[in-house]
Amino acid sequence: MNEERFVLTDKVWVRLAPHLPGKQGEGGATGKDNRLFLEAVLWRVRTGLPWRDLPADFGNWNSVFRRSRRWAEGGVFEKIFKEISCTPDFEYAMIDGTIVQAHQKASGARGGLRIKPLGARAAD
Repeated sequence: MNEERFVLTDKVWVRLAPHLPGKQGEGGATGKDNRLFLEAVLWRVRTGLPWRDLPADFGNWNSVFRRSRRWAEGGVFEKIFKEISCTPDFEYAMIDGTIVQAHQKASGARGGLRIKPLGARAAD
């Protein structure tokens, strides 16, 4: 598996790890590898492919799917989102012409607001 293609950096993982279930020392079953599992879920979200197409390096697709359902129902992903979104790092924030478009006349052409009052429209 090409671990260079993983999404979670070590810095992000350190912030997320305390919020995840299945840690050592907690009651209940411990997750085999929470980081690998989270990478599998992110892979699935990024690619949009069915769970059955999950690469074998992430483990059995059905096990990953069932665990993701438990986490979704338990609100774990919501906690993760809140933790990540509270302090954005703007690593991927970009605004360019493909996102924000201005009308051609917004470049300094003369003119102005040409809205007629409601009473003036009735007279037309």
